[in-house]
Amino acid sequence: MPPLSLVAVLSSFTVEAQQTREPAPAFRSQTEAPPPAERSRFSVETVVERLASPWALAFLPNGDFLITESRGTMRTVSPDGIVSAPIEGVPAVKVVAAQGLHDVVLDPDFESNRLIYFTYFAPPEGEEPRAVWPVDHFYTEVWTKPLAERRLMDLGTETIGRARLSSNARTLEDVEVLYEGRVERRIVFAADGTMYVTGADAFRFYETDLDGVEHDFTDNPDVRRNFSGRVIRITSDGKLPADNPWLHRATVAGETFAHGFKDSEGGAIHPETGELWVIDHGPQGGDEVNIVRPGRDYGWPNVSYGVQYDARQTGGRTNVPVGNGRTSMPGVEEPVYFWVPSIAPSGMAFYTGDLFPEWQGNLFIGAMAGQHLVRLVLDGSIVVAEERLLEELERRIREVKVGPDGAVYLFAGDSLLRLVPE
Repeated sequence: MPPLSLVAVLSSFTVEAQQTREPAPAFRSQTEAPPPAERSRFSVETVVERLASPWALAFLPNGDFLITESRGTMRTVSPDGIVSAPIEGVPAVKVVAAQGLHDVVLDPDFESNRLIYFTYFAPPEGEEPRAVWPVDHFYTEVWTKPLAERRLMDLGTETIGRARLSSNARTLEDVEVLYEGRVERRIVFAADGTMYVTGADAFRFYETDLDGVEHDFTDNPDVRRNFSGRVIRITSDGKLPADNPWLHRATVAGETFAHGFKDSEGGAIHPETGELWVIDHGPQGGDEVNIVRPGRDYGWPNVSYGVQYDARQTGGRTNVPVGNGRTSMPGVEEPVYFWVPSIAPSGMAFYTGDLFPEWQGNLFIGAMAGQHLVRLVLDGSIVVAEERLLEELERRIREVKVGPDGAVYLFAGDSLLRLVPE
């Protein structure tokens, strides 16, 4: 049995082979879609190997890649695999458990303003910068404490930063904190220029623990609206858009766009509808694909297709329910698709390139524990087929992006790979 401190990250490292629960879907096609009639054909090219925990990828206009490494470094990589020294000026990053330096995206007007946005976990004032902390520090030493004590702990701050990338791409200039507060996973720009940013469940700030509680959690919905995993919506200057859904309610943070997620490590705008789609880690099972709509509730930590981690339980208990134990509930949005057992999804992209006409409109998702690339074939918002690619590599897939050239780029373990036609 693994130590309790590792339980919260188990889904990122292992497939839950002991999981026996098989929840019934709310509708056909919500899980276990059949494989497509024709298997995908492509070649895999290696751009570069030996990166250090790569997390996110953006495409620079000159053809280089801008990447983040979760331990606090940002670099560029040339198309022929030359890796730069760490970019200077990146703020101090605290690396603990699943926290660190995460996403990086370019401003829509990057070619004229060279602005970038990035998410990271900032250390408390006076703490050793760029330190890597034991997992226990963020998990076991926190969720075992009473709520009042937890809220006095200054472990660090989830942060969105903005900066200007120097013309030679060696330095971040004019670095500023755009937003602080419980979101530091993915950034997605909408067509109107506003930013969606996803965050993990802030268990340390309310009466819950790492994978939920074993009772109904509906008595105070504003607690969940503020502290469960959220998607926020802000402008590129960090301000509140006037049409955000909770501006009329003083007890809900005005930036909150949707809530009830556990850990959304991927997001993308649907190329036809313009809606935000995100993936969400379940606990033990119940990983999800969701369409995010304003003001909606996505269930966590009260409703889930997963269960609490077996390794957390005493007395040999298994399949311990999350929240009220239900998989569906009035007022809670159903996921478009879910997986049991967990695949640990991270990174997602709709295919909109020209190199693979047969992939047009398909949704690609990285699987870390599953060690494969998911291809979902869609009919509108319905998943009609699921194909698992790159299983033979036996590597954790973290990031997935479609490049300007139409190739699919992804982080597989410590490598940046490119998928091109055979």
